[in-house]
Amino acid sequence: MNPVMATMLAHASVRQFTEQTIEQDILASLIRCGQAAASSSFIQAVSVVQVTEAEQRQQIAELAGGQTWVVAAPVFLVFCADLQRVNYACVKNGLGALEGHTEHFITATVDTALVAQNVLLAAESLGLGGVFIGGIRNDPQRVCDLLSLPEQVYPVFGMCLGWPAQTQAVKPRFPVATILHESSYQLGAVATEVDRYDQQMQTYYQTRSSQQRISNWSAQTAAAVQKKQRPHLLTFLQTRGLLLR
Repeated sequence: MNPVMATMLAHASVRQFTEQTIEQDILASLIRCGQAAASSSFIQAVSVVQVTEAEQRQQIAELAGGQTWVVAAPVFLVFCADLQRVNYACVKNGLGALEGHTEHFITATVDTALVAQNVLLAAESLGLGGVFIGGIRNDPQRVCDLLSLPEQVYPVFGMCLGWPAQTQAVKPRFPVATILHESSYQLGAVATEVDRYDQQMQTYYQTRSSQQRISNWSAQTAAAVQKKQRPHLLTFLQTRGLLLR
């Protein structure tokens, strides 16, 4: 175990922040750390929008489902998969404009996720905290309009950052043996592993220091994924020039 690993294992989402600001040079350092992430073929297909206008934040908080911390956080970022620069590179080198291939969408989205995780990890190493905001995908076109995002760019998620006013206990993850398969996928173990984990998470939810409830992982997960299907996303992405092929 080393300090980097300890920081990773101490991660818990933070939604309540002090009024202390984050200096812009600190934020720039966090973004540089984000850029240090691996990038597929070094395409670096990500842009980050720092949302500073109060009205923009309020509208994003509302469309994200009333997430008030979007307004209250000292810093709110929107991480965007961005193929604009890649498209220009293709045209500049005589290889033609991008045509909305699924592979390009996947690589840009993965690039964005890797950068964002690096940003949050760097922030937590300084004592900051944060939370990802996937709720911006409730109305991604509105987010595009608010932030003037062009075609070939789409908002993947937001991120609140600040100095924690309150933190939650770390949620237990699945055991490594559940996640790490040897040689082949262990399909027969899925039900047993989930049932065992449900018991652990039920105890966690009932005994944690705040927001106690009677639930477990599978109940929470099933409700979340079946509620958040967002069927509008495919059409939206295609209007962005993505997922056409």
